[in-house]
Amino acid sequence: MDILRIFIADDHEVARKGIRALIETHPGWEVCGEAGDGREAVKAAARLKPELVLLDIGMPSLNGLDATRQILAESPDTCVLVLTMHDSEQVVREVLAAGARGFLLKSDAGRDLVSAIEALQARRTFFTTKVAQLVLEGYLHPGPETELPGRSVLTPREREVIQLLAEGKTTKEVANTLNLSVKTAETHRTNLMRKLDLHSVVDLTLYAVRNGIVHVA
Repeated sequence: MDILRIFIADDHEVARKGIRALIETHPGWEVCGEAGDGREAVKAAARLKPELVLLDIGMPSLNGLDATRQILAESPDTCVLVLTMHDSEQVVREVLAAGARGFLLKSDAGRDLVSAIEALQARRTFFTTKVAQLVLEGYLHPGPETELPGRSVLTPREREVIQLLAEGKTTKEVANTLNLSVKTAETHRTNLMRKLDLHSVVDLTLYAVRNGIVHVA
């Protein structure tokens, strides 16, 4: 029997341990690695090549949505299951747009995690009942007037920069994290402020929270 190799990314160690314990009781499944932030998850997934990745959305350094995009860009056949405490229409839309094949509320993980993994292992999708209802009711196909302003105009690199700045990193720290020159990081910051018509780091942080780039517990 082929072993399903699963990677877990969540910034809460207790959550990772609980998920790992549940997975390892299932025959034919193994946890091949863990990560505590999105950037670490992307690097480890590229190295370990798991068949399935479980990602929390609200992770530091790189959120789960952008981590999903980067993981799938590197390995399109990887299945991503997103775990989150948030089930708003906006979050659901972002998860699907990022390419994840499953969406599971953390509050439902104890009951539905095994079913979710089995679905993705069989190359199907998995959504909790409430999310499936959102899909059926057509809320994931809004008209232009309901699209979030600004969020879609950001490039993947700009989303990385704005998250790091919103988390309190200096321009130099952003440059080091993203392997950029300080001048390039400063250019990204200036361009972001101009593009989004923001005038301070406080404004930028509020924008990042409101648009789901960073999540506040």
